[in-house]
Amino acid sequence: MTEEKKDLTLDSLEKYLSSKMAEEKKDLGLSTLGNLGNSAADRLLAKQAKKDAKKAQKKASKLGTSTANTLAVDDPATLASRQAELQEKVTSLMNQLAVRQALVSTPGGSKEKEQGTHKFWSTQPVPQIGDIFEKDGPIEPNVPQNEIRKEPYPLPKEFEWSTMELNNDDEINELYALLTNNYVEDDDAMFRFDYSGKFLKWALQPPGFKKLWHVGVRVSASKKLVAFISAIPTDIRINQLSHHLVEINFLCVHKKLRSKRLAPVLIKEITRRSHIEGIFQAVYTAGVVLPKPVSKARYYHRSLNPKKLIETKFSRLPNNIPLTRLIKKYKIPNETATPGLRPMKSKDVPKVRTLLSEYMKKFDFVPIFKNDEEVRHWILPKEGVIWSYVVEQPGTKNITDFFSFYYLPSSVIGHPIHKSINAVYLFYYATNVTEENAIKERLQGLMKDALILAKLQKVDVFNCLDLMENRFFLDELKFGPGDGYLNYYIFNWRCQEMKSDNVGVVML
Repeated sequence: MTEEKKDLTLDSLEKYLSSKMAEEKKDLGLSTLGNLGNSAADRLLAKQAKKDAKKAQKKASKLGTSTANTLAVDDPATLASRQAELQEKVTSLMNQLAVRQALVSTPGGSKEKEQGTHKFWSTQPVPQIGDIFEKDGPIEPNVPQNEIRKEPYPLPKEFEWSTMELNNDDEINELYALLTNNYVEDDDAMFRFDYSGKFLKWALQPPGFKKLWHVGVRVSASKKLVAFISAIPTDIRINQLSHHLVEINFLCVHKKLRSKRLAPVLIKEITRRSHIEGIFQAVYTAGVVLPKPVSKARYYHRSLNPKKLIETKFSRLPNNIPLTRLIKKYKIPNETATPGLRPMKSKDVPKVRTLLSEYMKKFDFVPIFKNDEEVRHWILPKEGVIWSYVVEQPGTKNITDFFSFYYLPSSVIGHPIHKSINAVYLFYYATNVTEENAIKERLQGLMKDALILAKLQKVDVFNCLDLMENRFFLDELKFGPGDGYLNYYIFNWRCQEMKSDNVGVVML
């Protein structure tokens, strides 16, 4: 073999490892500077880096052996020199690749990202980690109208603001595509929330909604929608004080643009637009810990189709338990058992509102449904979006109980058979039973019927958080704790932290 061909063997290895380093460097820039709650991306990058390192080592071994074989015809001195050069370059490149991997897989790398996120929140009127408060109250006073910024915050030059028109089919489809491809997904990138147009209109157009609060960012040249944030009006009681505020949701930035630092600008802009309307507090949730949660709830899952959940790797088959036994474990009846249970109708709205308002008095962080219109929007059944059921006494026609759950499927990424997981989430419920043991028995019966009704709708999994009095039925109805948590936050308000069973706010 000529010296030129021997150099090509060495060059091919160097180019391969260098290309991997370049890919890691590019991805690292997106993930470490990305928007809030992107810890899943960090883990995915670390996982990919490990795979690439193994590939590089394997290729290094093969190429090293090949080079040694081709050099065997040369004199020993040349062979030793070339092998030493090869080994030195391999070691150097592998070490650099390992550094890239370490930045996203070690606690220090995550900590750097977390500190970058917290640097933004340290400039905002939110409680900071470690703060302790003796009484509730605003962190900053309301801003006088003449001091509120009149113009939107500046974006990078290639982007522009866009107020979304969600009654336009094209724009709701744009928002659907952005969220479907770039919003919440699991740590292993196997599942992704699949928000339908009907769901988004329900979530973003309640009574009193403002188009101004549906905030998009587009690429100036192409007009492509690449980021979004929303606010909706809501009334919430926090301990003894009631507030008219906004609920912030659907903060989403296109995956390829997370190095542009659009998320902080989106947050500041939605804050400005809320201030214009005279609102200075907000509630929001996140899977990550930011400064500073008022409460933390855990997700629980109840399997209704264990075979499908295991096939898609949503769930794992426990060791030494055959699938047939698991299916038997999660089998539920085909008919409900609560007398007087029926779908909620429009005529039930006033009674449901009264029942729910009374039930919520026992918790410290709850929604206030000011009128029947709000209950009609949020709780009355809507096909493909929310199911609601009431228990009506046959003689008095009184509504003694109700429960609801909304439909939010997840796309299954890359599975050859299953394309989606049909999932529902427990929403609001109430009962007029007051004694604790009786409440426990009543809720177990109601939620068992909810599982049955969901199963009849071909639902695969029933999800909920450990809010309100959900603890009374989670174990008994075979809900399993999930890996995910949801942190609750209040913008520009200080109050003591509270346990999740004191929280009655269910955010979508």
